Amino acid sequence: MIDPQQADQQLVERVQQGDSRAFDMLVLKYQHRILGLVGSYINDFQEVQDVTQEAFIKAYKAMDRFRGDSSFYTWIYRIAINTAKNHLVSKGRKPQTANVDVYDAEFAELSTGLKDIDSPERNLHRNEVEKVVHGVINDLPDELRTAVLLREFDGLSYDEIAEVMSCPVGTVRSRIFRAREAIDREVEPLLRRDK
Repeated sequence: MIDPQQADQQLVERVQQGDSRAFDMLVLKYQHRILGLVGSYINDFQEVQDVTQEAFIKAYKAMDRFRGDSSFYTWIYRIAINTAKNHLVSKGRKPQTANVDVYDAEFAELSTGLKDIDSPERNLHRNEVEKVVHGVINDLPDELRTAVLLREFDGLSYDEIAEVMSCPVGTVRSRIFRAREAIDREVEPLLRRDK
């Protein structure tokens, strides 16, 4: 069985040989993740869609320069982050805090297995904890928020995050540690109360 990275690389090679349908497959595979990423920088959904489309167009135009040093996923993430930041700069705005709704689906995915057996009190408590986590993540500085989201929600390795964020792996580790520390500080009182 071929691994996802190899599959992406094969699609990239097909695009580089002129097969635009192969790029459509990459777009379908990653469009929701890229929408979520762009949504962590921009609050207006119409703008999020436009910027996401712009990021994919930039990637398509630059596909001949993609050498495969990183995964396609890492590469498109870097393009999307830069496109979102450039969009905000062009509008005279700074990156805003992420909208909580962007992450709801991902949190729901993590907890679906327990929903049938949890009591209403446990569900309420879990929702309260999730709300606090969302709030802390939204309030983190841009570098910390991006690092922890790429690690915890998108499952990127430290090396991939370092590549996306154009910084050393040690810096990524530090940012993720500080983000987790901030989350733990706010969540710990809720967990103690539940015991």
